[in-house]
Amino acid sequence: MLNPFIHSRTILSVLVVAILGASGCNQQSAPTGRAAQATGASHNDLAAAGAGDHSGWWCAEHGVPESECSLCNSKVAAAFKAKGDWCVEHQRAESQCFLCSPYRAEKFKKLYVAKYGKEPPAVAE
Repeated sequence: MLNPFIHSRTILSVLVVAILGASGCNQQSAPTGRAAQATGASHNDLAAAGAGDHSGWWCAEHGVPESECSLCNSKVAAAFKAKGDWCVEHQRAESQCFLCSPYRAEKFKKLYVAKYGKEPPAVAE
């Protein structure tokens, strides 16, 4: 029979590892575009380096809410790809590709204005 103390420690260790692993899930962020192209690194490679702060509601880098940013979150990107909403040329959700169609940014600007009562920060790309 297992020693209850050892069994409890094992369970506690597994829980700690799971919590620590989950705490970093949505913290993918990094510059994209020319910086990524110049180094040959993908957005997620640069995200692993820890660039940018994505702890708030708005992704200032890409001009969309963080929870919807297909450039910063690989799970969000996978969901857009699964729906067929993907710009292959610019590697982001088609509905968020302001490079192909700048008018798409208006939808997201309206969300920002509704929440903060002012224009969102300019997007670098």
